[in-house]
Amino acid sequence: MGKEQLQALVSILQAQLGGGPGSPIIGTWVIQYDKKKQAFQFDKCEFGDYCEERPAVISLTGEVLDAGGPLFAEAETDR
Repeated sequence: MGKEQLQALVSILQAQLGGGPGSPIIGTWVIQYDKKKQAFQFDKCEFGDYCEERPAVISLTGEVLDAGGPLFAEAETDR
């Protein structure tokens, strides 16, 4: 990453932390930069491989491209 990307990451973190408990970056274990997409991926996988949520993806401009979310939905039962 270059200086521009690092500055964008700082701005994203500051904006998201000011957003409160519903921020898509809360719970992040790993932050990766995708040069091709020009976006950061905030990965919520614990212990490297085990994931219950897809990562949040935020562009360099701070636009939330994917807020992430659960991979597994609880099954609904009709009783």
